[in-house]
Amino acid sequence: MRTLAIETASEACSIALFEGEASIAHDHRILGRGHAEALVPMIAALPDKGRCQRILVSLGPGSFTGVRIGLATARALGFAWGAEVLGFPTLALIAAQALAARPPGGGVTVCTNGGHGEWFVADFGSDGLPLGETASLTPEAARARPPAALVAGNRAALLAEGTGAEALDLLPDAAAVILLDPGLLTPALAPIYGRGPDATPMKVPGAA
Repeated sequence: MRTLAIETASEACSIALFEGEASIAHDHRILGRGHAEALVPMIAALPDKGRCQRILVSLGPGSFTGVRIGLATARALGFAWGAEVLGFPTLALIAAQALAARPPGGGVTVCTNGGHGEWFVADFGSDGLPLGETASLTPEAARARPPAALVAGNRAALLAEGTGAEALDLLPDAAAVILLDPGLLTPALAPIYGRGPDATPMKVPGAA
């Protein structure tokens, strides 16, 4: 089975094409912004223009715009190609990358940019599976919770500072989806926002 992986939840934009578990092609770019303009041409440059039987796409949390661009592209290509589309959690991908980079041992805490100055923080076991829900925390609150001995993500160094934990500065990379536990893949293509809505819905006059 040929699989296309799409990761757009951070300042990186990356894609990877697999035949079974073998990598065919890979493109990883640090864009900051501009995912909407870059993603489709990147896919079009792949062998056979990326055509596949299965698409894996990041669900976040991360950049609100980036996640939605990735999902919209995956849905459109899935419809056009008749391909299965599955989502995966972005922080789990970073955890898988970190665990692959270090000898087997303990788990990993992932810490990345959140919204409004907060950080997304999540703990994963040595098997790469989550040990609870992802939290969106202020830097002070994030530092108040003890991290694992290994911390990964683009805010890893700040979280690990003074704790004795090892920090790996990582951005999610589509090439690593092959490392994810299959149980983390889901057909429910809803973005993972990691935090509640910023606005409170207005109360309708006369409503209970």
